Amino acid sequence: MTQIITTHKNADFDAFASLVAATLIYPKAVAAIPKSVNPNVRAFISIHKDIFDYVDRWRVETGKVTRLIVVDTSDWSRLGPIAMLNKRTNLEVLVWDHHTDGDIDAAWKCQEAVGATITLLVRQLKTMRKLITPIQATLFLAGLYEDTGNLTFSSCTAEDAYAAGWLLDRNADLALVSKFLRPAYGEKQKDVLFEMLQNTNRLKINGYSVSISRIHIGGHVGSLALVVRMFRDIVNVDAAFGLFVSEEKSGRQKCMVIGRSDNDGLDVGTIMKSMGGGGHPGAGSAMLKGVNPEIAEQMIIDLIKGNQQSSVQISDMMSFPVFSVPSDTSMAAVAKILRQRGCTGLPVVDGGVLAGIISRRDFKKIRKQGQLQAPVKAFMSRRVISIEPGKSPVQAARTLVHHDIGRLPVEEDGRIIGIITRSDVMMYFYDLLPD
Repeated sequence: MTQIITTHKNADFDAFASLVAATLIYPKAVAAIPKSVNPNVRAFISIHKDIFDYVDRWRVETGKVTRLIVVDTSDWSRLGPIAMLNKRTNLEVLVWDHHTDGDIDAAWKCQEAVGATITLLVRQLKTMRKLITPIQATLFLAGLYEDTGNLTFSSCTAEDAYAAGWLLDRNADLALVSKFLRPAYGEKQKDVLFEMLQNTNRLKINGYSVSISRIHIGGHVGSLALVVRMFRDIVNVDAAFGLFVSEEKSGRQKCMVIGRSDNDGLDVGTIMKSMGGGGHPGAGSAMLKGVNPEIAEQMIIDLIKGNQQSSVQISDMMSFPVFSVPSDTSMAAVAKILRQRGCTGLPVVDGGVLAGIISRRDFKKIRKQGQLQAPVKAFMSRRVISIEPGKSPVQAARTLVHHDIGRLPVEEDGRIIGIITRSDVMMYFYDLLPD
């Protein structure tokens, strides 16, 4: 065989679906599956082994390969032993990937930031007017749904939704998709989750809440990604990391790192890539061999600190210095300030410490003209919702909506350093800021 299509180690549904789709686009190429495959994908392949044509990658005679088509990754390190082809000078490499970075210097690339790689291949299948079978449509939809969280992840785009609709129109079976995307959760997973909860630490890094749990596991335990996701939900943090330590036959330690994030400002995929793995903004993993797990934990902490510098944070959007009033200011004076400044509310600050918020809504509490001479502390809201400078615009928007408020003071070390309003957040999301 002179042309092969391959993908990353620990292939998931998006990777396998992209392999199969690529065989329709490149009919002369053979799909070569890596040795390590996600258990759910392995189960799917086992049931449908007579339907999809592929070869085991370790059986490929690499010396005869003249064209390598890589899907769902653009990193040589994620391809395993076949990455030795990187040394070849007479090899044509093509890449299809929804990750926008990578070190493969390909002759041609389709590399765009969509929710799943299969979305890019579906686009090409539509352009070529290729006919696909219901089982192919089902596989492609499984890959799309897995990588977009059923079209709910922040990385999901309109094109992913259009691709899903096209696949459903070609009789993709949602019941079958649901069956194979449902991860296994049994006694082993319960034991691991219980131990993670007992061995976790909760950190505050750049305004983000992060939990890291480091445990030893013996033998194979599946669905660890599901366990980490459940762990993140239970401890209720912005991001959670599981460090699963085991021993190789050589006696060296290896550490599987799995991360899950529920905050758009904290990109787990970027962090995992820096550790030799990969993933997406909300999910990622890396395998570390011969690395002390304590050092691995510190690596995560250091990378989170560095990772935030490239993300838009509240500190990038907030207004400062903050115009505020002391708590003994009269309501009449506050009303005049609000009119002059054209704003709807102000923080009330005493000695640099946030004491409350006064807004136009609070003036509805005034029943008599004489109350306008009362100090603002008599009418201000003392239950102040604030935010930290390292949080993301998405988190600010969620907080504003959840509490039905118009502004968020930005606090650091107990002192107010800025303020962000509903208008600031809206202008960010709708790109209304002037050039």
